[in-house]
Amino acid sequence: MGSDERVCPACGQPVQTVVRRHKTLGAWVPVWVGGPCHNPECEAYADADTESDEDHGGTPAGKSS
Repeated sequence: MGSDERVCPACGQPVQTVVRRHKTLGAWVPVWVGGPCHNPECEAYADADTESDEDHGGTPAGKSS
């Protein structure tokens, strides 16, 4: 068995565990994966601005169709 702590594959620093989901046989199933790296010197660094810009399938605030 591996450890429960997730690490960044690029720099090896610990990262948070986040929940993603995928659909299996018509049901959404949770999957726990490693989150984004917050080490500014890492090549896989996830800036806070890029995390908030993720597309969640809705219309942007202030825009109507």
